[in-house]
Amino acid sequence: MTQKVAVVTGAGSGIGKAVALALAKAAYSVVLAGRRLQALEEVAQEAGRDALAVATDVTDPAAVAALFQRAVERFGRVDLLFNNAGTGAPPTPLEEVPFAQWRSVLDTNLTGAFLCTQAAFRQMKTQQPRGGRIINNGSISASAPRPHMVAYTASSTPFPA
Repeated sequence: MTQKVAVVTGAGSGIGKAVALALAKAAYSVVLAGRRLQALEEVAQEAGRDALAVATDVTDPAAVAALFQRAVERFGRVDLLFNNAGTGAPPTPLEEVPFAQWRSVLDTNLTGAFLCTQAAFRQMKTQQPRGGRIINNGSISASAPRPHMVAYTASSTPFPA
């Protein structure tokens, strides 16, 4: 096996885009996941021919399963998952945070990382050679909380894989 395959969530901009491009430059095939297909396709074009853009809602188990299925169909395996998809919410005093806003942030930042880790782990256990790496990108907000950002701060340190 010579080709390594990476799945990067939140790959359409920011840290996710930078990581995906760095991995492509390091000769990884990259699967770019995120909500905005056009942004992902632009990153894929910049990354080169071994890039696949897959619009993915990481909060949806079926969408995450489809992401990893497409990765394996195209490249045969998954060697690295970079969990980076995340969202925030407008600064709001704790007692005024709407429950739907709380759930939206936690579903993306925590449940999304969980679902992607679970799917990657399942794949990494079955492939030959077995194994791979999972990187959960967190935020400085985990150790230096931002005022009025309770949902983001609570979800800033993804669980250990």
